[in-house]
Amino acid sequence: MVARTVLLYVVVLIIFRVMGKREIGELSILDLVVFIMIAEMAVMAIENPKDPLLHSILPMLTLLIIQIGLAIWSLKSNRMRNFIDGKPSIIIENGKINEHEMKRQRYNFNDLLVQLRDKNIKNVADVEFAILESSGRLSVFQKDQQSGEKGNLNLPFIIDGVIQEEHLLHEHKTTEWLRTELKKRGYSNLDKISYCSYDNGKFFIDLVDVKQ
Repeated sequence: MVARTVLLYVVVLIIFRVMGKREIGELSILDLVVFIMIAEMAVMAIENPKDPLLHSILPMLTLLIIQIGLAIWSLKSNRMRNFIDGKPSIIIENGKINEHEMKRQRYNFNDLLVQLRDKNIKNVADVEFAILESSGRLSVFQKDQQSGEKGNLNLPFIIDGVIQEEHLLHEHKTTEWLRTELKKRGYSNLDKISYCSYDNGKFFIDLVDVKQ
């Protein structure tokens, strides 16, 4: 029994390591489900010593292969990544609470206040932007009390060569404007751009790494 437990522990440890490093708060729903399933299989294998270990290890390895396959697919496809992990939601924008988005995410005011208190923010009025990440974590940007100027959320316009049209609309920009501005700077092929953001009239552009 002891040897069986140690072996399963090593197998589970290796599987989790192969899946990649991620903080618990950043796990997607799919990650969490897979982790629970693997842990449950390990427990069942320990509780049923008469069953061959292979009957438990094979399903674990199957889940590992599926998880790695989906991870690779997500890296190559922005749509797949949004489908698996979901999209961040803007809960507070320019100091105004977006109640429609809160209802859509089934996120109530108690949830908001609790997460703000966790960040030592006592007053909602001090918040310029609050984004509910796909992991459920709340990212908060406080108002600049000294300057009194409105902040800029600085949303990415391009991710993995794909134009983020929702972010353009948020900044009152168009796809045609973006293509024109990038072409002026020598970037006519958007597929070569891995990341592009825009802040106060300045672009930050990162190109796709050239394969050696």
